[in-house]
Amino acid sequence: MLFIQSNISSREIKSHVQKNILCVVNTQSENETQVKISQKTVLAEDPAIKTIRLVFSASLLGFIPFSSLSFAAENETVNGLLETQSEVAQLPSIKMTAQEDGQRQLLYLNQISHVGSGLKLTAKETPATVETYTQEQMQQKGLRTVKDAFANITGAIVGNVPGNPAVLSMRGFSDSAVSVLQDGIRISDSTMMMRDLDSWKYEKIEVLKGPASVLYGLGSLGGTVNMITRKPSLDGDETDGMLSYGSFNTVRAAISTNQKLDESTALLLQASYSDSDSLYDIDHQDTKKVSVGSGLLYQPNDDLSMLFSVDHDYDKADSTYQGSPLLPASVAKRPGNILKSADGLVLDKSLRHINYNPEGAYSSSESTTVNWKTDYKLTPNWTLNNVMTYFKATRDFFEAPDQNYDKDLKLFKRNVERITHNHEFWSNRLSLSNDVNLFGKYRNRLSIGTEYNHTNLTSLRQFADFTDVDPFAPDVGIMPSGGDPIWGKDNEGSSNSVHKSKVDTIAVFAEDAFNLTPDWLIVGGARFEHLDAKRDVINLHNNNTEKFNPTFNPVSWRLGTIYNINPDIQIYGQYSTAVTPVNSLLLISSDDSDFKLSKGKSAELGFKTSLFGGKTDVIGSIYWIELNDILTQDPKNTLLTVQGGSQTSRGAELTASTMITPQLRADLGLAWVDAKYHGLIEDNGADRSGNRPVNVPKHVANASVNYKFNSVPVSLTAYGKYVGGFYTDTANSYFVKGHATLDASISYALKNMTFTLWGRNLSNEYYGEYSGYSPTQIFIGAPRSVELAMTFKY
Repeated sequence: MLFIQSNISSREIKSHVQKNILCVVNTQSENETQVKISQKTVLAEDPAIKTIRLVFSASLLGFIPFSSLSFAAENETVNGLLETQSEVAQLPSIKMTAQEDGQRQLLYLNQISHVGSGLKLTAKETPATVETYTQEQMQQKGLRTVKDAFANITGAIVGNVPGNPAVLSMRGFSDSAVSVLQDGIRISDSTMMMRDLDSWKYEKIEVLKGPASVLYGLGSLGGTVNMITRKPSLDGDETDGMLSYGSFNTVRAAISTNQKLDESTALLLQASYSDSDSLYDIDHQDTKKVSVGSGLLYQPNDDLSMLFSVDHDYDKADSTYQGSPLLPASVAKRPGNILKSADGLVLDKSLRHINYNPEGAYSSSESTTVNWKTDYKLTPNWTLNNVMTYFKATRDFFEAPDQNYDKDLKLFKRNVERITHNHEFWSNRLSLSNDVNLFGKYRNRLSIGTEYNHTNLTSLRQFADFTDVDPFAPDVGIMPSGGDPIWGKDNEGSSNSVHKSKVDTIAVFAEDAFNLTPDWLIVGGARFEHLDAKRDVINLHNNNTEKFNPTFNPVSWRLGTIYNINPDIQIYGQYSTAVTPVNSLLLISSDDSDFKLSKGKSAELGFKTSLFGGKTDVIGSIYWIELNDILTQDPKNTLLTVQGGSQTSRGAELTASTMITPQLRADLGLAWVDAKYHGLIEDNGADRSGNRPVNVPKHVANASVNYKFNSVPVSLTAYGKYVGGFYTDTANSYFVKGHATLDASISYALKNMTFTLWGRNLSNEYYGEYSGYSPTQIFIGAPRSVELAMTFKY
C-alpha cells in the first residue's frame, strides 16, 4: 500500500473510524506511534470490520494502548481487504503522539528510557527502577530549579552545598556515588560540574536507581540522573514561555521556540533568566542564573538523523550560604528543637537569616556544552550511533566555608578559601546496535561500542584561617584577594597550590536484550575501562611540584531479567556491579592514588504495572547495595589509612500515579532505606560500624494531587514532602529531626496563557534539609514564600 504522510486532528481520526477503517500500527518509536489507515467500501454489518473498528476506537479513547494493538486476519474478508490494493481509497497517514496534557502519561512505562540502557528499551522492558519527570510536571509542581526537581525523585533528598550545588542522596549513597548526566553524557565527576540551574532548559529528567557503571563508568552506585535538554522537533512550530515574580524579590523569565525550517530541518532556541535576593531568605545572597541554548535537527530521511546543540549556562551566588552553625544551648537566644546532639549544641532560630561570609565572597560557574549526535540506519537491522561532546567551564569558589563555635572566645572561628576551576572535557561515544529476530522467533537487541573521554582541570587552591566573628552581630570583613599575604607561607596554617589534572578514559562496552519468549526478556551488559590520571600539584609556598600517575582498569557488569505476567504486569530482577574511586580522580592526593577502586554490587527485585485500563501506574522495588574497600584506619595502627571498610544499604521504594477521575490526578512516592557502615575505623580508633551514613534519612515520602474543574478553566495542585531525620557526621552525634512541607497552587487558564499563584512551605516550617562540609553547620530549608507566574504556549 502507498500511504500519504500528513497530520490530522483527533476529531478527523474519530470521523474516519466511523467509516469502516482498517489500520496498521507500526513499531512504536520513542513516544510516537505511526498509524496508517486505509478505507474500503464494505457492508457495515461485516463482523470483521466491526471488530477492527471497535479495537481501533477503543485505542483512540485510551482503553487499549497503541503499542499493544495488533490485527490478525481471521477470515477471508479481512484478508481480502488487506490484499486488494486496487479497491482501496487511501486516507492520510496519522502520526499519533503522546497526549498533550500529560494527564494520561503517568509513569511513562511504555516510553523508551535513555538512562536505563543503550538498547532503546522502554521502562517496562528495563529490569531496574526507571522514573521520568517531564517539564510539564516540573511546572505543575512548581519545581523552579534543578535542586527542586531532584527533590521530587522518589527517595531522594538534595542539598545546596556551595561547592556541590544540588548534591543528591539516594538509596543510602551521596556525592560522587550518584551520577548526573547531561543528555546521556557523564561529564567528569558530578560533584565537580553540577550546578543548581533553572529547570526551564530541561525537557525531562530520567532517573535510573542503583548501580550503572556498566553504562556510564565510575560512580553511579546509588543511582544516575539524566538531564535531557529541550530538543528541536519536526512536528511543527511551537513557542512557550513564562514570567514570574515572588517572595525575596525573585524574578524568573524564560522562552523556548521550535521552528520547522523545512521537511527535514528544525531549529530550537531557548533562554531563561532568574534573579533572587535569596531563595532561602539569607542576608547578602543575591543569586542569578542564566541559560541559553540552541539545537538544530537534520533528518533528511528515515535512515539518517543528526542533532547539533549548544548550551551556555551562567550562575552566581554572592556570599554563598554555608548553613546555620550550631551553638551551645546556654548561648542561643531562640534555641530550636529540630536537632539532637551529644555535646549540647543547638540550632538558634535567631541566626536564621545571618550570613557569615565576608563581603566580596561568591560562588560562580560559566560553562558551554557542545553536542553533535548522529544516528544512521545502515540496514533494516543495524544502526550506527555517534555522540561527540565538548564541555568547557570556569568556576570560582571564594568563601568562608566553616564557622565553628569557640566556647572560650564565645565567637565563631572561620577560615577562608579561594578555589578556581578551569575545566575542559572532550568525549566521543560510538556504538553499533542490532535488532533482529534470531531463528525467526527470538528477538535480540545488541549494542556494542567504545568511548573516549579526555579531561583537563587546572585549579588554584588557597586556604587560610580568617577573623573570628560574633554570632549575633558579625563583622564579616572583606574577602581576601588572590595576592593577599594571608595565603603566604609566613602565615601559619595557610596553603597555596595549583593542581593540574589530566584524565584519559578509554572504554569498550556491550549490552544485549534477548527474548527467550515474547514475555520473558534477559538483559545483560559489561564495560571495561582504562583510566589514566596524570596529576601535578605545585606548592606555591616553596615551588615544589609533586607528580603522580595512577591508572585503573575496572570491569563492571550487570545481568537482569523481566517477565510479563500479562501485558499490564511485569516482574523483574537484576544483579549489577560498580566501581568508584576513593576520591575524585581530578583532585585525588598522592597518598590516595595508591589505593585501588572501591567496588560495589547490588541486587534488586521489583514490579511494574498498569491497572484499570491504564489509569494507574505503579513501580515497586526492594534492593540491596554494598560498597567495599572504602578508606578506614588500620585497627592495629590508627596512624595508617587502609582500605577495608564497607557501606551497605537495603531498602524498598514505591512510585505510583493514578487518574482517579478524568479531572483528578494523584502521584505518590514512598521510600525506606537502612544504610550502615561496617568496619569503618576513624580518629583514635573509634569504630563506626552500625552507624548510619551522613545525610541519609530512613524514610522519604512525597505526594501530589492535581484537580482540573470542568465548569471553569481552573486547576488546583497540592504537593507535599516528608523527609525523615538524618545524621550530619559518621559518629552519629548530630541528628537533624525529620520534617514535612506543603506547597499548593491555583491556576487559571486562558486560550494560550495560564496564570498560577504558588504558595510554598505554607506552614512556614523551620527545618534542616542537609548538612555540608562541617557536621555543625545545617542548611535550613526555605521559609514560606509566594509566587505569581504566567506561562504561555502557541
